[in-house]
Amino acid sequence: MDLNKDVKYIKGVGPNRVLLLNKLGIFSLNDLITYYPRTYEDRSKAKPLSECAHGEEVTIEAVACAKIIETRLPRNRTMQKLIIRDETGVATVTWFNQSYLKNKFEPGNKYRFYGKVNHSFGKLEITSPVFDEWGKKQNTGRIIPIYPLTFQLSQNSLRKIMENAIQEVEGKLPETLPEKIRKAVNLEEINLATKYIHFPTSIEDFTKARKRLVFEELFSTQLALLALKNKYLSEDKGISFEKEAKMSDIIQAFPFQMTKAQLRVLQEIDENMESTKPMNRLLQGDVGSGKTAVAMCAAYKAVKSGYQVAIMAPTAILATQHWHNFKAILDEKNIRSELLISGITKKQKENILSRLAEGEIDIIIGTHALLEEKVEFKKLGLVVTDEQHRFGVKQRTTIAEKGQNPDVLVMSATPIPRTLALILYGDLDISIIDELPPNRKKIETFAVTKQMASRIDAFIQKQLEQGRQAYIVCPLVEENEEMDLRSVSEVYEKYQTEIFPNYRVAYIHGKMKPKEKEEIMNQFKKQKIDLLISTTVIEVGVDVPNANIMVIENAERFGLAQLHQLRGRVGRGEYQSFCILKYEGKGETIRKRMKVMCETNDGFIISEKDLELRGSGDFFGTMQHGIPEFKIANLFEDMPILKLAQQAAQNLMVEDPELEKKENQIIKQLISDKFKTRIEI
Repeated sequence: MDLNKDVKYIKGVGPNRVLLLNKLGIFSLNDLITYYPRTYEDRSKAKPLSECAHGEEVTIEAVACAKIIETRLPRNRTMQKLIIRDETGVATVTWFNQSYLKNKFEPGNKYRFYGKVNHSFGKLEITSPVFDEWGKKQNTGRIIPIYPLTFQLSQNSLRKIMENAIQEVEGKLPETLPEKIRKAVNLEEINLATKYIHFPTSIEDFTKARKRLVFEELFSTQLALLALKNKYLSEDKGISFEKEAKMSDIIQAFPFQMTKAQLRVLQEIDENMESTKPMNRLLQGDVGSGKTAVAMCAAYKAVKSGYQVAIMAPTAILATQHWHNFKAILDEKNIRSELLISGITKKQKENILSRLAEGEIDIIIGTHALLEEKVEFKKLGLVVTDEQHRFGVKQRTTIAEKGQNPDVLVMSATPIPRTLALILYGDLDISIIDELPPNRKKIETFAVTKQMASRIDAFIQKQLEQGRQAYIVCPLVEENEEMDLRSVSEVYEKYQTEIFPNYRVAYIHGKMKPKEKEEIMNQFKKQKIDLLISTTVIEVGVDVPNANIMVIENAERFGLAQLHQLRGRVGRGEYQSFCILKYEGKGETIRKRMKVMCETNDGFIISEKDLELRGSGDFFGTMQHGIPEFKIANLFEDMPILKLAQQAAQNLMVEDPELEKKENQIIKQLISDKFKTRIEI
């Protein structure tokens, strides 16, 4: 049996269906059997007609009283009606435009139906149900999987294809977990788990199957990351930076006092840097918690120990901001910082590259341009990457390879609950700055509906009159008819011509050239623009202390973590700041999410809630981390299984760090299959 076999060779997949399956990311037999249902309908238990409630979806076992009666309706439509009965009552089954059903039902024969029941005028009616002849269980009489689909592929079609695939692999799938681990955690074997996740015969079957598959997914991810971590630790000696290069020298140069949390984190970093093991540390902290100051202290220690430092930011705007911040403090200490971004001239770039290779530059700050082959260092000792969710494991490794096992510090302003951080950053040690500087004012947050628009505009005007500036954030660049979201250009037109014709309004979005974006942000920073209409491109952006209002249009379309990141763009100066969330829709979840944003400014609480209300999905952009996305695990719901998987992975790495034992070869294979590019263990 070949799991890599092209899906077109599975029974029931024709040339048209293969294209639809490909659209769903299904190309092989393995892709197909790991395309898991998103939910299930229990159609296994039938109800007597007399007990069916209005609006309920039920399975009914009943006898056809007569042949179907077809009625012609206006505009070429038809209606099919069938009278059915069981021991407790009579009901009418109705279909529309299904003429092929006319001869499907024989009077006196028994059938099983599944559909929604309507009670009207004392009569029972079931509209457009699925059905089976008595004794068959294709559409009813069992627990039915419901798959995420493209609109041209029906559930029925995919279910038939899936049944054929499961039949083909039944009993032949090779086990991917050692028996010792399966017994310890009480897990189903792979063949039954695969069969019952698609076609469970009971809720118990499904629960056992899901536990097994979720465990395997989380266990293999955790194991791969621990293997990476072990690889770093067992590599040649890292750099042992000098004890004499004291961070306290630079701490005293800051125009502010560092928080206890910053000092605690600096101690962890200091100990890492002085040890012989290479540092691989994640620095987590909310927007404005002072991560850049911590990075500056680490950079100072590296330079004073005779090494160079690379600082990588996701955008030219942010790289430029870091450069200015570093120069303001470090120039006085005779530390030479340079900026390498795509906007500089060829001659400037050549000059910087040659001085960097000669060791005449101590700290180089740039975007992913630092990953280019031409960028060479004389003695790279520390790599700092900012906003880790924009850089994957591979990119981090690429820049680290430009030195001899340099220390790596990864900074992220996306607060992630610690247990989940272990999944995303299992290859890193974790430091958290969990306290904001004392002078930071709480950003007042309000959630409003569009009926409040004119009051909000009046409020913005009042702030602009006092010399402040405002952001207005829109979810999309272009009109999307399905979602009916207003585009940036449309909002810009409205504000510039109708609402604030006397103020300077500009707009910025991701499709602009980097140079254009930078120019607009610089103009905004210099207070030459009053109102900036933007997409989420400003999420990782420049500090504008004078901007104190953030209005987010269609706030219900954003994740909470993203709303929190956006909100962090204001509240950076001395003025009281405000974040106004304009939302549409009356759903309970929307209201809960808006309430969370109004009640707390704590990013860690917000990220927990985001997971709870939204599920994990691709919440962290795991694809960008180089980690495969989860097909079945939900990081919020599956926290108990995640803890089991983490414990099992840690125990295994203690027992067999190289995974050399015979029984662990299958795990080695599982990791290399999952991560495609082999992680050397």
